[in-house]
Amino acid sequence: MTRTPAPADVTRLAEALAQPRQQIENAFVSVGARLTEGASMLNKLTRLFEALPNALQGAEVEEASAQLRAVAQKAGELSENFVQEKADLSRLVDVVAAANAPIGDLRRAVKMMGIVSVNARVTAAGIVGDSDDFDVFTTDISTLSATASQTIQEFSQVYRQLTAEVAKAASQRARFEESHANTLTELSRSLEQTLEALGHQREAAAAGSAETGRVSRQIVGRIGNAVMALQVGDSTRQRLEHIEDGLTRLGAVLGGHAVGETVFAEGERDEVRSALAALLEAQLGGAAASFVEEVEEAEKALDALSSDAGVIMARSRDLYGSDQGSTSVMATLNAQLRTASAILRDCEIERSKLEAVATAVHDTVTVLLGHVAAVQDIEANMRLVSLNAAVRCAQLGPRGASLTVIATQLRELTSETVVAAEAAMTQLDESSALAQAFGAAAAGDNAGQIGRLEQQASHALTLLTSLDDRLVEALDSLNADGPKVIALLRAAASGMQGQAALAEGMADIALQIAALSPTPPPSSPSAGLAALLEALRKAYTMEAERTIHAGLFGAPASALQAEPEADLDMADFML
Repeated sequence: MTRTPAPADVTRLAEALAQPRQQIENAFVSVGARLTEGASMLNKLTRLFEALPNALQGAEVEEASAQLRAVAQKAGELSENFVQEKADLSRLVDVVAAANAPIGDLRRAVKMMGIVSVNARVTAAGIVGDSDDFDVFTTDISTLSATASQTIQEFSQVYRQLTAEVAKAASQRARFEESHANTLTELSRSLEQTLEALGHQREAAAAGSAETGRVSRQIVGRIGNAVMALQVGDSTRQRLEHIEDGLTRLGAVLGGHAVGETVFAEGERDEVRSALAALLEAQLGGAAASFVEEVEEAEKALDALSSDAGVIMARSRDLYGSDQGSTSVMATLNAQLRTASAILRDCEIERSKLEAVATAVHDTVTVLLGHVAAVQDIEANMRLVSLNAAVRCAQLGPRGASLTVIATQLRELTSETVVAAEAAMTQLDESSALAQAFGAAAAGDNAGQIGRLEQQASHALTLLTSLDDRLVEALDSLNADGPKVIALLRAAASGMQGQAALAEGMADIALQIAALSPTPPPSSPSAGLAALLEALRKAYTMEAERTIHAGLFGAPASALQAEPEADLDMADFML
């Protein structure tokens, strides 16, 4: 004979069933918390990167790109201008140096004039007569020599100043060339390349925005699927609570205690035992089978969500760069703009130096030209004195033979002075023209362009800095939160592992419940049993429970239509 189970046996089964219920509840609460945190961080990252394509296509980027193209173009033009200026400056150095020879000839001619004036005074003193007029030899030549010497000395001094200023300009330009050889050309080329890369990135961002949106929507769907799949934990918990309640009622019946308002007689207890054992075994077996199936679906949903999260993060890194990998185009462009601003400031300083040199050269050449007028006056006076000396020698006849030699020397010096002065004038006129050209270039449109280029580069930098900040924020968030999201989602998926063992434990308890009664459930329950079964049926919250119940005992005609299962709102997990 089969031993009639004691109430303690039933209570033991209820307590045993409470263990997997608590484990399921704890596991699914932990998985839900990880999914909630991971999904929230993933949503934040997705929103950040979904907004970037529109930002890259914005008017500010268009304006900044246009300004930077202008900077790149003008930088190339300035580079060509600097090459031409270098050639012009070299020409100025050569022209100024070429004036040294005729100016040296002038100095020598004036020096010889001093010697001639001394010889004239000495010679004239030897043939002095009361009625003779030797002023042209004793006074005029000496006075002319002194004046010419002073003039040429001043002329030479200014010329040395001009030579020093031109040499200084050439030295400054050489140092600039050493520091910035090809910098403007490189700046123009690098800006063009980076702008081209930015254009490609903008195109890729625009083309990829649809795919990003698709993956983002897929992720939202995955989150929804995962949330729905996780309902198995709550639904299983409720079903196990209902089975525990049924076991508690069965224990009360076997112990002779009232269940509700009914106290079952000893002869009715076997009927209740067989009915509830069959019902509770079927409910627990159904709950275990559904749990295994739905846990597999939940694990698949979490794995798929983790995979999609990895995909969208990898796409974001590839498209926008990462401080753990490639550098964003915007960061590269910002660095180039800062370099460009520094180079343009150096060019502006060099331009101002060139302007100062051009002004000094022009002013010095102007002074020299003023002295040239004095040299021309000396030429005229020398011609006049030479003519007077020749006339005076003719009047003296044979006595003036020695003075005739002096007059001849004076005419020769006059001719040499004319040739030297004209040669010096030719070089100085060209120097003046070059200086004026430098002055016009330094103070002209090119000089203003450097300032405007720096302003444009600074303005573009300001426009792009805000976008770069958004990129940096997005990439920082990606690098900081991305691994956390993946870890949370993987941890959530791994939290589903091992749940099959709980289902096996529930199946074992179901077999023990079935063993409580060797007889099948009655086909026509008594009134007390029917009331007990109806009380259990009304406590169900899952359609599966109602279906199992109806399969064993049918659905009473008076029973209300079964309520649909309550759906778990995604917002409950996203809070």
